Amino acid sequence: MQLSVIILNYNVRYFLEQCVLSVQEALSGIEGEIIVVDNNSDDDSCDMMKTRFPDVTLIENKENSGFPKGNNIGVARARGKYVCILNPDTVVAEDTFVKILAFAKKQKNLGIVGCKLIDGTGNFLPESKRGIPTPWVSFTKIFGLYKIFTNQRLFNQYYAQHISENHTGKVDILVGAFMVMERELYLDVGGFDEDCFMYADDIDLSYSILQKKRNNYYFHETSVIHYKGESTVKDEKYMKRFQEAMEFFYQKHFRKSLFFSVFIKIGIFFFSFVKMFQGKPKPNLLPESYFFFSSDENRCNQLTSVLKNKIAFIDFKKEKMVNSCLISEGKRVEVILDNQYISFKKCIEILETLKHKSVTFKILPKKTNFIIGSNSKNERGEMIKIE
Repeated sequence: MQLSVIILNYNVRYFLEQCVLSVQEALSGIEGEIIVVDNNSDDDSCDMMKTRFPDVTLIENKENSGFPKGNNIGVARARGKYVCILNPDTVVAEDTFVKILAFAKKQKNLGIVGCKLIDGTGNFLPESKRGIPTPWVSFTKIFGLYKIFTNQRLFNQYYAQHISENHTGKVDILVGAFMVMERELYLDVGGFDEDCFMYADDIDLSYSILQKKRNNYYFHETSVIHYKGESTVKDEKYMKRFQEAMEFFYQKHFRKSLFFSVFIKIGIFFFSFVKMFQGKPKPNLLPESYFFFSSDENRCNQLTSVLKNKIAFIDFKKEKMVNSCLISEGKRVEVILDNQYISFKKCIEILETLKHKSVTFKILPKKTNFIIGSNSKNERGEMIKIE
C-alpha cells in the first residue's frame, strides 16, 4: 500500500465530512487508505462516518487523548509505505497526493514533505514553512520583526522567508495540518511526543527528523485549504501557551535559555497591556451579493430560501471560468461553489484566483445538505444547512 491518510477528529463533523470526501477523490488511482481517529467527539462525527463512509477505518477513542497520541494511534494501524497526517478542517485537491508522492519518491534522505496551505479566503498561510524556533527566531516572531525585515535572514527565519510561497525547497519545520513522510521514519523517531504542549508537537517531530540527517521540504505545486489558520491576535493566554511550548522544546533539544525566559515574560506583559486597549472585534458584515456556481438551478432556489437573499445562478457548464468582473470593488460578495460540478482542485484554484478582502467563499460538497467555509483565518469556520 502506498499511502495511509490519518485524520484526527474532535467535534468538527461537517469539516470532517468534506475533508474525507476530498481525500477519497485524491486517493482515486492510488493504493491507499483513510484512517479517522475520533477523540471522543460529542457531536455525531462517528455516526456520520459509519453511515456515509463505512469503508473508512474509524477508531473511536473513549477520551480526548490529544493531538500527538491520537495521531500515534492512527499511524499504529496504518499499512502504507507513506503516511499523511492531515487535519479534518482541510480540503485537498484531486491530484494532491499524486504530486506529493511523485516528489517524495525522487528525494534522497527524505524527511517530511509539506505543501502550500491557504485559508478559507484563498490567502497563503505562512506557517506552511518555518525555521527552527531558537530563542532569537522566536523573539523575531513574537515582536513581529519578521514583518519589518522581510529580506534579511537575521530576522525572517521563523516563516522560512528565504523561500517564496511559490517555490519548492528545503525547510526545517512543517505544520501538523499536512505532513507526508515514510511510515517507518515516523515510527523510528517515535512519532509525535505525547508529552508535548500545544504549538510544539509538529516543531518537535520536524526537528527530530532533522536530527536523523533527513531533509524536510516545502512543496508548492499543490495547494490545500486549511480553514483554521494560526491566529494573529496574541493575547496573554496565547503567549503563555507559546511559552510552555518553547520551554518544552528547549528543554528537550537545547540547554535552557535565560534570554528566552526573560523576553517571553516581557512579551506576556506587553501583549496583556495591548489587549486591555483593544476594542471588541468588529462583527462580520453579511455579503451584499451572492453567486452560485453550479449546473443545478434547483439547488440555487434552495439556497435562496435558506439564505433569504437573491442569489445569482451561474451555470458552470457554460461559464468554465469564474469571472473576476463579477466582483465590484468595495462590494461584499460571497461565492458558493457546487462540488457536484466543480472539482475540489478547481474550488481551490478559484479561492486563490479571486482572493480579495471583500470576497468570501463557501463550498457545497457533493451529496450533502450544507455549505461550508471560513471568512477569516482567525475565526472558526461556518456551516449552513440546506433543508
